[in-house]
Amino acid sequence: MSFVAQVEVRFRDHDSFGHVNNAVYATYCEQARVRFFEEVMDTPLSDANFVVAHLELDYRAPIEGVGTVEVEVEAGEPGGTSFPLTYTLSYEGEVVATGETVQVALDDEGRPTRVPDQWREAIADQP
Repeated sequence: MSFVAQVEVRFRDHDSFGHVNNAVYATYCEQARVRFFEEVMDTPLSDANFVVAHLELDYRAPIEGVGTVEVEVEAGEPGGTSFPLTYTLSYEGEVVATGETVQVALDDEGRPTRVPDQWREAIADQP
């Protein structure tokens, strides 16, 4: 079982073609990532010292209209200083995009550092 966040599709997310602009899909992943850190990693984003070093999205179908996107988030096994998160975005029961980000943990000086033990444990404890 993965973590699932419900993200609102707003009218302003749409482009002149009447579907959600491709860049907004990354924002949906970001909103889900914030909730994942708060609820799964037990870390408010204001206390999470990391950067997204890589973002990849594959689009499968347009989102037309307003409503809710379900964003399923799964954390992969941490390496030394980084770990991946994968995303499955669904709208009205259809997968509309998949993606991945790689997060790099930072120390107080802004340099890569070992992924905190608290995060490693939370990732290991995912159902």
